[in-house]
Amino acid sequence: MNTPNDGTPIRVLLVDDHTLFRKGLAELLEQRGTIKVAGIAGNADDACRLLAEAQPDVIITDLNMPPNGGLSLLRQLVADGWHGPVLILTVSDAEDDLAAALQAGAKGYLLKDMEPEDVVDAVQRAVRGETVVAPAMTLKLVNLLPGGNAAATKADTLKLLTAREREILQQLSQGLSNKAIARVLDISHDTVKLHVKHILAKLNLSSRVAAAVFAVEQKAAEQGRRS
Repeated sequence: MNTPNDGTPIRVLLVDDHTLFRKGLAELLEQRGTIKVAGIAGNADDACRLLAEAQPDVIITDLNMPPNGGLSLLRQLVADGWHGPVLILTVSDAEDDLAAALQAGAKGYLLKDMEPEDVVDAVQRAVRGETVVAPAMTLKLVNLLPGGNAAATKADTLKLLTAREREILQQLSQGLSNKAIARVLDISHDTVKLHVKHILAKLNLSSRVAAAVFAVEQKAAEQGRRS
């Protein structure tokens, strides 16, 4: 496994027991030209056999997949020495499933109803080392983390943000994707991406998930001060 940094396509291994879904996802991922589906498997055993041949940069696997599920595959990959990111792609928006996936070592938790471009973006960010979570799962992620630290130490840095950046940070805290934020604020998708980049730099945060968590914690801290 090597992380592409020279413009070469990201190699992905897809693992899902539904033939139609995995083939459709493969086509969607390859449409942009930045991702190459290097292997497709219908179960954990086939995925492990394909690993050496496919040489993926990232693995995307279903969660509820017979016989033992995606987390069993994830644990097997880790035991076999796999060090690359594994992303869970599932229909489950249960907080318990999110917690179990992250605890097992997943670097991402995506939902199958996400926009294709958001899945592509998540794959690219995962390869860069980020932990990626579906926007709809952001608030549930906050519930799994120790609270208060970020809000207490970074409250003053909010003053560095412009009014528009604060608007976008608030939308991030609600779990909205960049595309959804663009619709809400009636601005372009590229403008949202640029603002998110500036927000992360100003708050010294590593990902949009971290920004969303920070925003939720800051809001909770402010409510605590008022009460």
